[in-house]
Amino acid sequence: MKNKSPLSQIYLDANATTPVLPQAAEAALNSMKVLFGNPSSSHITGLKAKDLMEQTRLNAKKVIGADTGKVIFTSGATEGIQTAIISALVEAKKQIEADKLSATPPCYSLLYGATEHKAVPESLKHWNKILGINAEIKAIPVDTLGNLDKQFIAKEAPNALMICTMAVNNETGVFQDLAELDKVIRSANNDIFWMVDCVQALGKTSLNLANTTIDYAPFSGHKLYAPKGIGFVYIRQSAPFTPIIAGGGQESGLRSGTENLPGMAAINVIFEMLLNQQDSAFADIDILRGYQAQLVDTLRAVFPEVVFNHNFENSVPTTLNFAIAGFSSKEIMDLFDAANIRVSSGSACSSKVTRSFVLDAMGLPAWQSESAIRMSFGPAMTQAQVDEACARITSAAKALTHSCMILDSGEINEKQPLDGLVQLRSGSNCTWVYADQQSKQAFIIDPLPEINDRLDTLLQCQQLELVAIIDTHGHADHQSGRTFLADKHLPTQQTDALGWPQDCQQFSQLQYINIGKQWLVKVATPGHTDDSMSLLLCNPFDNEQDISQQCQFAFCGDTILMGSLGRTNFDSSSAASMFLSLKKLHSLIGDQTLICASHDYNNEFTTHLSAECARNLLLANTLNGSLNLTQFEVQKAQLDSHLCDQSGSEIMCGALTESQLTGQPIVEYNHQSLNYALQQENVTLIDIREPHEYALQHTEDSSENVPLTRLVQFIQQQQTQKHHKWVLVCRSGSRSLVAAQAMYRLGFDNVAHLKGGYALSS
Repeated sequence: MKNKSPLSQIYLDANATTPVLPQAAEAALNSMKVLFGNPSSSHITGLKAKDLMEQTRLNAKKVIGADTGKVIFTSGATEGIQTAIISALVEAKKQIEADKLSATPPCYSLLYGATEHKAVPESLKHWNKILGINAEIKAIPVDTLGNLDKQFIAKEAPNALMICTMAVNNETGVFQDLAELDKVIRSANNDIFWMVDCVQALGKTSLNLANTTIDYAPFSGHKLYAPKGIGFVYIRQSAPFTPIIAGGGQESGLRSGTENLPGMAAINVIFEMLLNQQDSAFADIDILRGYQAQLVDTLRAVFPEVVFNHNFENSVPTTLNFAIAGFSSKEIMDLFDAANIRVSSGSACSSKVTRSFVLDAMGLPAWQSESAIRMSFGPAMTQAQVDEACARITSAAKALTHSCMILDSGEINEKQPLDGLVQLRSGSNCTWVYADQQSKQAFIIDPLPEINDRLDTLLQCQQLELVAIIDTHGHADHQSGRTFLADKHLPTQQTDALGWPQDCQQFSQLQYINIGKQWLVKVATPGHTDDSMSLLLCNPFDNEQDISQQCQFAFCGDTILMGSLGRTNFDSSSAASMFLSLKKLHSLIGDQTLICASHDYNNEFTTHLSAECARNLLLANTLNGSLNLTQFEVQKAQLDSHLCDQSGSEIMCGALTESQLTGQPIVEYNHQSLNYALQQENVTLIDIREPHEYALQHTEDSSENVPLTRLVQFIQQQQTQKHHKWVLVCRSGSRSLVAAQAMYRLGFDNVAHLKGGYALSS
């Protein structure tokens, strides 16, 4: 399965934005070419434009069930939110000024749902400060289903100036019972101002705002097939209003500025579809539930470990939020994007794992929050589109067999053979797997428990014999996954506490084990911890002086980190021992052997002593003899003083300073300049996406696929080609940039990357 033909786009990110329906686009274009008048003009062209605007306003009120109250057109939901909050707080400030005269003025608060879109709490904080309200801003907790805590509201609302909730959550699709909330809020405080974010509710659930006491409700057009830049806000008849844009007095003086007539023409088409189902492109709720069920069944079939992060009974049918055990959200995002399936993720291309604050507020396990994927579609979805989406999801999952990330139910014939080093990560933690394809032997260094299943799958898929599973030291920041894997693959092997096999070989004072025709050599390197050791993968040697020439990789744990040295302020640490260990390592591996650390805090993959000495003066002066032991201990303590361990945060195993982590200047191609270079120069294009991404779709120009997980092996193999012109490419350009920076730092002075990646190339 290797696809070189372009795949059609499957768009499943409707909660972010939607394409403009052809009918809406046509209406917008007509308003620009024919009904282009200014609604404020008194001539016929202007009157026609004004009539269109008022028709749109009337339809908007019908759609949201607002027989009374006002509808004002805005640029979108964010403006509507500002309008609501400013209007409420300006009025509330009058009450605050009056209350200051009382003997015991109350302590006021502003309430918002803990799962609200960030636009709401950030706007509350901003205007609370600007207007001098200085109320306490409180998040309303939610339960595991995402429902707001009504007891909390009943308790806090009496002293609250404003409460902000949402009709439908943008991440999970969870809807709130507005009628029940209405009772709770008004029983506690009849005068509190209530805003409901209705952005994700339009077209997905019925609204009847006139039958509620909701004061403000912002809406956005681009979430439901209208253009960006058009929205509206509902204002209850009795609710106060403060214009936030003054000027020509448009919108009856409530929102100045020439009206966005093309946007209104487009959104009016959407309103008419919502009001006239027979002539609508929109499916009814039962059909949408069927589409949701089909997608759910497909995900469960191809990803048996999938977990859905919300209950379907209290969420709209157009949103699915899920996590797949053993996969980060970025991995699934990259997989789907390679298959031309557009979904949304909470993670960025960073060593820092980002989480969903919505799922955290719901109290879901951390891994679900970190691995969350949102799949959303709109009511204009068709059965044909759902069928195509399910087929594409199935083919995307099957592509994972190329990377041995899942086991195929049948025989795996197209997996990419593993021969050499693989770097697997969880956050900044690194696990290293080395496989010798000829002997089918492998070892694992610093196994992480969260990727145990992936490691087990990799061994089975590649049909590898595991020789050893070894920790370079006892880890303070995480548990080892070694026991799980050893019990399954090496149940009878006798080892020391870190997994070093007792039946090892001896050369002089060094112990080693065989891996194919190579040796994995153990070197005690205490310092970071008293049990720290380094493992050197070498070709066989006749004496210790030859090791630097024969050594390919040095697995040094946290003794040497990219941009730093391992911390030595644990109870089991010794700066004096580290001083001696650094000198020992230098004597054995020299300046150019690639160092594979237990942590990669800055996406640098690997390093060598030459590169580290160029930016780490403490290390350089230690190895060149400028520092004695006492001086090293003093300066090492100063370095460790930059560490800041906080309860609940990641324990850093080495202190990083900004001066040591400056980025490298990298040549960036766009697709035009790259095409020219490929035709005119001796340039090699390297696709650094993972094998499953590459298999789903790649170009003929890609001469080689070097997955980012195997970049360190590639760097080692190309040590004699450092001046060659390499151009790295990935999906978006983010991975290729950090990979190119890593290679440049190690002497690859002609490495470049494709800015914007495949996403922006033709």
